[in-house]
Order: sequence, then structure tokens, then C-alpha cells
Amino acid sequence: MFNTPAFLLYVFITTITPGPNNILSMSNAARVGLYRALRFNLGILTGLAVVFSLCTALSAVAFASLPALAFPMKCAGAAYMLFLALKVYRSKPPRVGEDAATPNGMTFTNGLTLQFFNMKIIIYIITAMSSYILPVFSAPPILAGFVVFFTLTCFAANMSWALFGSLFFKLFTRRQKLINILMTLLLVYCAVSLFL
Repeated sequence: MFNTPAFLLYVFITTITPGPNNILSMSNAARVGLYRALRFNLGILTGLAVVFSLCTALSAVAFASLPALAFPMKCAGAAYMLFLALKVYRSKPPRVGEDAATPNGMTFTNGLTLQFFNMKIIIYIITAMSSYILPVFSAPPILAGFVVFFTLTCFAANMSWALFGSLFFKLFTRRQKLINILMTLLLVYCAVSLFL
């Protein structure tokens, strides 16, 4: 029997808590504004859909083989998160009229690529599939529906963090270095926590 309350609580807690997507969404929107940060978030949305689809298929077909890939994926994910942390740390406030596709703004490609190394979402979807969904459902259309559900709930959480960042844009602009250091430390924490 499908445990809907436990499933929804798991989804809420996992999507709303800080992770690479949420932290970078907030940081990017704080630096370049919500509208110009949208490209990065659309990259996240696209990446989520692809990664969730792949993980769902792998979970349904060959879940037993994934543990062997866990450590190399963690290393690659941690390295990419540290790269993004360095990018956030070095970033400067945007100049008037600066395009979000410049190095100060995370691009669509950054958001898309991050998903392939984001262990939080990979572990999230594999855990949800193996703990809640696959024991009850196996039909491909139902699994596809869950992929859409997971993608949209994660995107909603990312956009909430981006909105928060953009609302405090002026404050963040005045305190740019402090905010960059804080966001960098949070990303470093995300990278280190993969191995804890």
C-alpha cells in the first residue's frame, strides 16, 4: 500500500532543504535578479527531468548495479560543486545592463550540467523510487507521472529560493563578498556531506 503522507513529507523536506540547486538559485537571483536568473533555473528544470527519468529507469531495471557507481559519482559531484563554489566566491556584482549569460550569471548549461553531478537529487529520486514507488507501482505511465511530479516539485523549491534571493537583491549587492563567502561555504558543505 502506498504511504502518501510519508511520501509527501519526504518530498517536501528533501526539495525545500538547502542543496546545490537551491543555494545556487538563491545566489544567482540575488546577484542578477530573478528574471535574468531564469535561464539557470530553466537549465535546472531540464536537467531534473532528464536525470529523474534516467534514475527512474535505472532504478526500475537495474537498481542492484548502482551501488558500484556511487563513489565515482560522489567524487565527480563533489568536484563539480567545489567548482561552482569557486565560481560563486569569485563572482562580482553585475554591472548595469549586464547579461545573465556572462560569467557573473549562471547559464542554462550550468543548471543543466549540475544535475548530472548533484548527488542530492540522484539519491533523492533513487530513494523515493526504491522506498515508496517501485514496491507499489511498476507501469511506465505511472512512473513517468512520478518523474513529472518530482521535477515540478523540485523546480518549485528552486524558484522559491530564487525568489527569496531576488527579493533581497539590494541587500545582497551591498554585502556581496559576505554573501559569496556564505554561499561558497554552503556549497563546500554540500560537497563534503556527500562523504559523511
